[in-house]
Amino acid sequence: MIQLGAAAVIGGVVAVGAVPLVLGAMGFTGAGIAASSVAANMMSAAAVANGGGVAAGSLVATLQSVGAAGLSTSANVLLASTGSVLGAWLGR
Repeated sequence: MIQLGAAAVIGGVVAVGAVPLVLGAMGFTGAGIAASSVAANMMSAAAVANGGGVAAGSLVATLQSVGAAGLSTSANVLLASTGSVLGAWLGR
C-alpha cells in the first residue's frame, strides 16, 4: 500500500514538473517564443492559417501564456491529481 502511495506522489510531482520543462524545450519561454523552435514553427503555421496573426485563445497563444506565466493553481491541482492517478495505476 505504501508503494502505491509513493507511486501516486511521484506521478503527481512528475506531471506538474514536466509541463514547464516540456514547454521550455518546445520554445515557449518566459521571454517569448524562441527562434527556430517547434513553438516558432507552430506560431508561423497559426499566423499563416489565420491571415497574418495568431488568434487569441488558440493553442499557440495558450501554450505561450503557460510558458510565460506558468499554470494557475487550479490547473496545477488538476494536473497533479491526474498524474497521481496515473502514477498509482502504473505502480500497481
